[in-house]
Amino acid sequence: MPCIQTKVSVKMTEQQEKAIKAKLGQAISLIPGKSENWLMLTFEDGCKIYFQGDCDKPAAFVEVKIYGKANGSVYNQMTAAITDILSKELQIAPNRIYVKYEEVAYWGWNGNNF
Repeated sequence: MPCIQTKVSVKMTEQQEKAIKAKLGQAISLIPGKSENWLMLTFEDGCKIYFQGDCDKPAAFVEVKIYGKANGSVYNQMTAAITDILSKELQIAPNRIYVKYEEVAYWGWNGNNF
């Protein structure tokens, strides 16, 4: 039950979006017990993102939400993977990418909570 929400300041082509979707689908398996089978992704491109006082350079804000918990080393690996994906696919500098993690105790699906 992971969800990755990605906001980027640049416009994405359909090809870029599909490539990022596929790579995030692989990367989620870095978190034990998580897989693309349960992964939900959202993308917002063309966002106005001010970082360090300006919005002239490409930037990204990514939120990774999971049901349950994981340890910090796993999140470090996931941050490295997300940063690599966005910098290669969208040419966003690694120092202009924020990644936030949220561990959720209650997650609903199909009319019930896990």
